Amino acid sequence: MQKRVLVVEDIEDTRSMMRLMIEKEGVSVIEAAGAYEAIEKAEEYQPDLILMDIGLPLLDGLSTASLILKVKDLDRTPIVAVTGYHDILEQATKAGCCDVLYKPVEQVALDDVLNKHLRGN
Repeated sequence: MQKRVLVVEDIEDTRSMMRLMIEKEGVSVIEAAGAYEAIEKAEEYQPDLILMDIGLPLLDGLSTASLILKVKDLDRTPIVAVTGYHDILEQATKAGCCDVLYKPVEQVALDDVLNKHLRGN
């Protein structure tokens, strides 16, 4: 079965770019533009990995990650914080994120995250 990644990003161009970069690696992508859509799609699709933008409108990505991890069937889903802030690791870890991917997202860094959290490399 093809692995699925939920990309949560409010900026459409960034979300589309990440989708293309991930699909190039043979991974299926589900997209969400905001926190509540992310929670809904995570429950519906049960992704293998969630890439969570931290700077979301209405409810930030760290709060959203915490809520997703409280859902019974999602409590073990790896969530990677995606951000331009380089001092966020401690906060992201407290929220339940297992890793941080820094913006601008580069293919090599994204591939490392996919290998680590989807393929166990």
